[in-house]
Amino acid sequence: MADLKEVLLNATLEAGKIILHYFDGVFKIDHKDGVNNLVTEVDKLAEKKIIEIIRSSFPAHTIISEEVGEMIKPSDYQWIIDPIDGTVNFAHAIPICCVSIGLIFNGELLLGAVYNPMMNELFFAEKGMGATLNGMPIKVSSKSDFKTAFLVTGFPYNWPDGAEHPIKVFERLVLEGLPVRRLGSAAIDLCWVACGRFDGFWEYNLQPWDVAAGYLIVQEAGGRISDFDGAAYDVFTKETLATNGLIHEAMLGVIKKK
Repeated sequence: MADLKEVLLNATLEAGKIILHYFDGVFKIDHKDGVNNLVTEVDKLAEKKIIEIIRSSFPAHTIISEEVGEMIKPSDYQWIIDPIDGTVNFAHAIPICCVSIGLIFNGELLLGAVYNPMMNELFFAEKGMGATLNGMPIKVSSKSDFKTAFLVTGFPYNWPDGAEHPIKVFERLVLEGLPVRRLGSAAIDLCWVACGRFDGFWEYNLQPWDVAAGYLIVQEAGGRISDFDGAAYDVFTKETLATNGLIHEAMLGVIKKK
């Protein structure tokens, strides 16, 4: 485990150095499957560094990463990588973006790290060992009064046919008088729930690399994460609801309300 943890943290921090070096600088920006779905050369440089570090120690492990896709190996280990979560923020010099790396072993999340080098915040969790921010233990908020909850969400670039539009759920919560933020990085949203800054987060259509590390960090900080029906969650689930646990049922009620 020590070697796995060391490699994960090394890859996270080295990618963070690349992001910090280019932040608010000049770099090439391309578009993926939408005019506002961006990828930069820095995403690719950070991803290349992460993969090099992992491959140097564990060449037989599977890697799933946002830009290169899935590099399948016959292994029980899967590294889930987002070299920059919050690329649109990064491209506009907004310092709410991060490296996110999760490690799955036999279908269970084992390790997770999320690093925002601009804010110098490193979130980390190991299964069964709790979650930390810059080495200090963190836990979710203790707020149980849903009427005073502080929430965060995100909106997908593409909303699937047949699903309820996210603006409707957002509107319900705003009409309840609740403060809701939209930061532009699901990994940071999850970590900020884990450390008690937010009480709850919900979003639809996230990818495994968006949530893998943050999911474990929320769990290890004492929070609850599920789909929009309250069912058990995994990183391939398209509905993500993460809370301090105390307001979870209330949020489910608002999200599912017809």
